[in-house]
Amino acid sequence: MSAAEIALLVFTACNSARVLAYIPQIVKIGRDTGGAQAISCWTWGLFGASHLSTVAYAVLTLSDLRLAAVFLANAACCGTVMGLTFYKRRRFSPRATAAPGGDISYAVTRARRTRSPAYR
Repeated sequence: MSAAEIALLVFTACNSARVLAYIPQIVKIGRDTGGAQAISCWTWGLFGASHLSTVAYAVLTLSDLRLAAVFLANAACCGTVMGLTFYKRRRFSPRATAAPGGDISYAVTRARRTRSPAYR
């Protein structure tokens, strides 16, 4: 095996294993009750776009469908992180938790209680 083949093997193995590394992040967002405020959608969006550009490169330039599949899985995981984050932010936004009639003070109080460890 040449050095280039070994490098490609290590690259593919690391990026294949990285798909599993998304699972704890996805679970953490799923359990979040504070609107997933610690998640940067810009960062995850950039990661996803990077993965999709690698998919295009692997297919169009290298004709490597295995590499494309690995990066497509990574992009799907980024999409899952972003989708869950958007869902959580919408679900736990002050508007979504406001009392009937739009009483925002109720929503702010509820948001504080759900985010505060003292109220859990």
